[in-house]
Amino acid sequence: MLAAIIQARMGSTRLPGKVMKNILGKPMLWHMIYRLKWSKFIKKIIIATTQKKEDDVIVEFATANGLDSFRGSEEDVLDRYYQAAKKFGVDPIVRLTADCPLIDPKLVDKIIEHYLKNRDKFDYVRSGPTFPDGIVETEVFSFNALEKAWREAKWASEREHVTPYIWKNPDKFRIYTVENDRDLSHIRLCVDDERDFYVVSEVFRSLYKEGGIFYLDDILNFLEKNPRLLEINKQIVRNEGYIKSLLSDKLTR
Repeated sequence: MLAAIIQARMGSTRLPGKVMKNILGKPMLWHMIYRLKWSKFIKKIIIATTQKKEDDVIVEFATANGLDSFRGSEEDVLDRYYQAAKKFGVDPIVRLTADCPLIDPKLVDKIIEHYLKNRDKFDYVRSGPTFPDGIVETEVFSFNALEKAWREAKWASEREHVTPYIWKNPDKFRIYTVENDRDLSHIRLCVDDERDFYVVSEVFRSLYKEGGIFYLDDILNFLEKNPRLLEINKQIVRNEGYIKSLLSDKLTR
C-alpha cells in the first residue's frame, strides 16, 4: 500500500513549534496535508512524530484530522520511518517533511508516477535541487530499500536524515532523480526560521482561497510581482540541517 509518511515534531531548534504555527488561522501542518489531499496517488497519510510529551499536540492534531500517527525515536528518524512503514504495511513509501506547507501536489505526483512506472528499474526516486526548496521535496522508495538502509546505516547523519545511506550508495540501490525543466533552486519556500515563515505566510495570504488550490506556476507569478520576498531568506543555506549533522557526525553502531 502506497502512503505518505510525514515526519513532524515540535522541537525544531531554529523555529520551535513551527509545524503548528498558524497561517490564516490554520496550523502549517494543516495546510500541507490539505494540499496533499489534491494528489491523485496519495490516499493515506501517516504522521511520524516522537515520543516526547511536547509532540502530544501533533498526535492530537492527526487524530482530529482523521490521520494515522506513529511515535518513535527523536534522533533515529530512519528507525521511526521503518517502524511506521512496518506497522502500517506501507510499500512504497512517500517520504515528506512537515516544513513544506506550500508543497505542490502535482509535482509530488510527478515523482510518485515516475517511481510507479519504473519500479522494476529503481528502488528510490527523488526530486532534484532544480525545484524550489520546499515545493516538492519528495522521495519515493520501496520498503525493501528502507529496510536495507535501516539494517546497514551506521552514521548518525544517516539515521537522523533517513535517506542519505540510500543516495550515498548507488552501487547498492537503483536511484533516479527527477529534475525541473528549469533551475529554480534559488527560490526558497520551505520553513526553517522566522524569515522563511514570513515569506511562506505572504504567499498564502495572497493566493489561498478556501476550498481551492494553487500551484507552483501561481506562486512564481506572485513572486515575479513581489521580488522583494525572495531577498528575505535567500542567505539561508539549503539543507543546512544535514550539513550540520555531517560536521558532528559519529558512528552509532
